[in-house]
Amino acid sequence: MYKINRKNKWWREIFAYFLLISGSALFAVGDVMFVNPYLMAPGGTYGLSNVLNTLWPWKISFYAICMDVPLLLIGTWILGPKFGVKTIISTALIFVFTFVLESLWGYDPVIFDGTIATAQGEGMLAIPNGGGWFRPDYFLNTVVAGIIYGVAIGLIFRSGATSGGSDIISMILHKYTHVSLGTLVMIVDGIITLSTLVAFGDIRLPIYSAIVIFIEGKIIDLVVDGIKSDKTMMIITDNPEPIRDYIINQLHRSGTCLTGEGLYKGRERKMIYVTLDRSGMVRLREAMHELDPKAFVNIMESAEVLGKGFHRLPGQ
Repeated sequence: MYKINRKNKWWREIFAYFLLISGSALFAVGDVMFVNPYLMAPGGTYGLSNVLNTLWPWKISFYAICMDVPLLLIGTWILGPKFGVKTIISTALIFVFTFVLESLWGYDPVIFDGTIATAQGEGMLAIPNGGGWFRPDYFLNTVVAGIIYGVAIGLIFRSGATSGGSDIISMILHKYTHVSLGTLVMIVDGIITLSTLVAFGDIRLPIYSAIVIFIEGKIIDLVVDGIKSDKTMMIITDNPEPIRDYIINQLHRSGTCLTGEGLYKGRERKMIYVTLDRSGMVRLREAMHELDPKAFVNIMESAEVLGKGFHRLPGQ
């Protein structure tokens, strides 16, 4: 009978909460120090809170929690108990970290070109809540903000929590409209991003906010999935032996040979299933014109490969 290693389970749970706390703290840093001073709103309740904070000065954390709590309650009522304990903890932690940071740091930018000026000038941007003026470095700040946001949310996802917030609105709309969830998320976040144009009348702000979202998405994938260097190849062939020999003796890897049936003629075919790193995939792909020029080859990205010869299974 299989027995759970309780010691490993506890360590994994402790590590998950470490990721959750780290991600929540980093999210607050990205929002207060990089996104808010540049008047950006890269989606979510905190993006909308940044706009409201600038228009009607009140703490970002207060605006966000006033949206997050009702959304969690309404989402639970309509969608059922989909939101786990870690999502609730993450919501609370982000609120606390944001409140502490904006109380101690304020809304001063970390990245700016030159020193903070005392009077408004051409090319200068107001610091929210009357903190003065500064010459912005939009591009560098946008890149850094996207990286920080991506790492933060990636760590939260890795801990087993979800982002909640405006995503709940998308989930509710998905239930009643049956539009794809991904499309609804883009629509909701897009509306929040465009609110910067309506509020501040600067076309650069939604554009830079969209760039933050793009960079954030790429970094989230990197944090959650790691660098995807493994490829899975499915090779349908009538002559599997030369390919088998090349994989075993030249690439020093193994794989699985399956027997299938062609749909058109109903003829029996062999299919070789093999997972390789990027260099191995390139070598086998280039060799296929000699091994079997009539073979059908499908190469796929492998998000995660677990087992002997690759990464260990969780808990091992």
